[in-house]
Amino acid sequence: MNDLELKKMAVEVRKGIVESVHSAKAGYPGGSLSAADVFTFLYFEEMDIDPEEPKKPGRDRFVLSKGHTAPGLYSVLAYRGYFPVADLLTLRHTGSYLQGHPCVQHTPGIDASSGSLGQGLSVAVGMALSAKMSGERWRVYSLLGDGELQEGQIWEAAMFAGRRKLYIR
Repeated sequence: MNDLELKKMAVEVRKGIVESVHSAKAGYPGGSLSAADVFTFLYFEEMDIDPEEPKKPGRDRFVLSKGHTAPGLYSVLAYRGYFPVADLLTLRHTGSYLQGHPCVQHTPGIDASSGSLGQGLSVAVGMALSAKMSGERWRVYSLLGDGELQEGQIWEAAMFAGRRKLYIR
């Protein structure tokens, strides 16, 4: 995609965020909206992924550490083709696979479930270590929030990644 196409897609992703949070009558739209450009660039330009094969072994991985920004991740996954865009309107509804935090067991395209702040980077580091130890070339990306940077586990994961020369993006 060229820059203009990416910008237009980011607008669509933002629309999906607003519509899904409005439909849910609950959620945290701010973090999702502020990360829309990041989500769009990663999923439409940077990451080696295939919506037709969401669990393809050699794919890049993404860990949403600040899980409350799930509406943003869900929106980009829908527009990338992991599931129908219309399903965004089921966010947080009973029986929907699109709940308040991402769940790897129920939502296509999710690489790691999230919940408690501060744990996502450790998960991403573990994935990166697994790739390195098995000689794989896939990459791991993680999105963190400013609040969770106060958690000691984040700093322990970051120091471990540096020591092991793991390059998490």
